[in-house]
Amino acid sequence: MVKAIVGANWGDEGKGKITDMLAEQSDVVVRFQGGANAGHTIINSYGRFALHTLPSGVFFPHVTNVIGNGVALDIGKLVDELEQLTGQGVPAPKVMVSDRAQLLMPYHILQDTYEEARLGGRAFGSTKSGIAPFYSDKYAKTGIQVCDLFDEPRLRERLTAAVELKNVLFQHLYHQPCADAGQIFAQLLELRERIAPYVGDTVTFLHQALKEGKSVLLEGQLGSMKDPDLGIFPMTTSSHTLAGYGCVGASVPPTAIQDVICVTKAYSSCVGAQTEPFISELTGPEGDELRRRGGDHGEFGATTGRPRRVGWFDVVATRYGCMVQGATQAALTCLDVLGYLDTIPVCTSYEIDGIVTDRFPTTPALLRARPVFTQLPGWRCDIRGCTDYDALPANARAYVDFLEAHIGVPITMVSTGPKREEMAYRTPDL
Repeated sequence: MVKAIVGANWGDEGKGKITDMLAEQSDVVVRFQGGANAGHTIINSYGRFALHTLPSGVFFPHVTNVIGNGVALDIGKLVDELEQLTGQGVPAPKVMVSDRAQLLMPYHILQDTYEEARLGGRAFGSTKSGIAPFYSDKYAKTGIQVCDLFDEPRLRERLTAAVELKNVLFQHLYHQPCADAGQIFAQLLELRERIAPYVGDTVTFLHQALKEGKSVLLEGQLGSMKDPDLGIFPMTTSSHTLAGYGCVGASVPPTAIQDVICVTKAYSSCVGAQTEPFISELTGPEGDELRRRGGDHGEFGATTGRPRRVGWFDVVATRYGCMVQGATQAALTCLDVLGYLDTIPVCTSYEIDGIVTDRFPTTPALLRARPVFTQLPGWRCDIRGCTDYDALPANARAYVDFLEAHIGVPITMVSTGPKREEMAYRTPDL
């Protein structure tokens, strides 16, 4: 059986905690897309961790953690992350890296950085991790796979061809120094030795695991709004953030995915360019207060440390996000954050050109959208750490009921704090 854990919104929904919880009941946890440009924060008995490439099952010795073929693999960051993990007392995890995964190269990071600088005020708010150039090269068929590391003539040939193309851009578009293919080749041979113990045929491994009845958990990065096809284009990431892509990026049969858990926050948060439409955004002192109280250490990116934009829960975006993910259930995180409010606005529809709609539109219309709010009463008390859903204040439960009714997906888990055990399980009303 395969379960997928994905984000309903802009990312940063708290997927790491949910994956960490469900990993304990799984045999295999798979990262199937994205790179080290985002992080999943996990707090457990070993401490506080921000995982960027490693799957969230690395804290359980019985779990095999797979880096799927759909991942943008920065080998240096992966092995550094493994060393940091064991350096903090975590037993060395079982890790398997797909021999079909493609390598995120130094020139991808340079190109990403140069392009953001060239765009200036029109920049996409990239983390400058090389993700867009990586996926551009992958689909242009100029990328380099992990398996190429073990065939030196092929590696040299493909690297030389790729660097030749990059240097045309670096010289004539960005007016920057050329990349050195020989130097990169030597670096890759060093990295090959560090990653060699982990490389394997993950496609066969996963299909065999499913034949043996093992439980497989797919861990997505970012959320529905960041998908390049169904998100807020072009303010998206460059890999597909939807559960359906797990069939490709992890190589599991579509018929095997039986449960899609969509994670959403009790309010909204977003990392990226200020030009991205974020309809329910809260600014000024009120926004600063919500940002300060949010998450475990405030709303700041786990990878970049950038302050996240924050806003009220957006029903329109979340319902759409759950729909395109094919959600079978939802997990609501950070409910405890809202305990300081007398009244909690919820964005229930958009007004676009004088017409009120509850459908999530394409980007041109979204840029003209204005929020329509419904005001709900707050509960004015601290609920952090509550694990008995029925013990929550009546207004807190009413808030969850309201969200569930409007997104159309059963909310089965309500997080009341950042730690793994701070979770209240709920019988849905739907």
